[in-house]
Amino acid sequence: MNEKSSVLIIYTGGTIGMKQGPNGLEPFDFSQIPDEVPELRKFAIKLDAYTFNPLIDSSDVEPSMWRRLAEIIRDNYDSYDGFVVLHGTDTMAYSASALSFMLDGLSKPVVFTGSQLPVGSPRTDGKENLVSAVEVAAAKRGDGSAMVPEVCIYFDSKLIRGNRATKVNATSFSAFKSPNIPPLAEAGINIRYNEALIRRPSLGGGFRISTTLDTRVAILKVHPGITEQVARNVLLGEGIRAVIIETYGSGNAISRKWFTDIVAESAAGGKILLNVTQCLAGEVNMDLYATGRALQAAGVTGGGDITTEAGLAKLFYLMGEFTDNEKVKSLLGQNLRGEISK
Repeated sequence: MNEKSSVLIIYTGGTIGMKQGPNGLEPFDFSQIPDEVPELRKFAIKLDAYTFNPLIDSSDVEPSMWRRLAEIIRDNYDSYDGFVVLHGTDTMAYSASALSFMLDGLSKPVVFTGSQLPVGSPRTDGKENLVSAVEVAAAKRGDGSAMVPEVCIYFDSKLIRGNRATKVNATSFSAFKSPNIPPLAEAGINIRYNEALIRRPSLGGGFRISTTLDTRVAILKVHPGITEQVARNVLLGEGIRAVIIETYGSGNAISRKWFTDIVAESAAGGKILLNVTQCLAGEVNMDLYATGRALQAAGVTGGGDITTEAGLAKLFYLMGEFTDNEKVKSLLGQNLRGEISK
């Protein structure tokens, strides 16, 4: 690790920043972070902290928070080698996915982490998560470039791409998984990086942020017993520009004519329809079965192996960038930030 490495810790809220006080759990002062986590003193790096005021509960995260976070990173981009974002776990995968699209031309690490137990608890997972996230954010290759110039999540000894992550457990320390690609790094005695998987910025591309997000997206989860009225309300709803259809298996939905007719009417009306599998792993392939082919014929775009969290973030970003829905549809199928396998 380079002795001159510097990392900005951005505390947005969440369990990791809490400790026991006279009135119960309360946030601690992140400007004194080495006092709370003395292990950080062993790194020869410069650490600074920025704390959101007020703090944001993970369940209350909204796109305005993502814009603010992107602006903080932009405003401090030239002053630090990496960034660690402390965040509640419930919506961390959504936030990491969103930032992966909003930070264009990123050449420095942005590492999200958090914990299931407060950092002041005797059995906390917060200290190890924070210490290793800082180490990843400061890590450099031999040529001085960042080891992991991506938005990612560090949790329970694994570093995973942010837009590939999904929360899979509410109580285990192993709260996040990346079902469709291996971790970018794993921590044991040393941190072992999977450099073949890590994305590098293209030459000549400068860093910029995109903060115009169009959030007119709904999610329709296909399920046994879904009614025509429910499908119609979502797929044909006013004020909705795009719908993520969470389908069975490899992209299948019910074959009833009323359903495919509503899907076709929605697509014909100009709505963007993205097919994402409900399965934790695997991908949408609408060519496999008749029900999938019927959705494709009706105007639905296959999401490949994208997660719902990344699909939502990608739609927000693309719809904010482009008013032409056909342009958005064409880019949905392209691998922009490592969010799908292509």
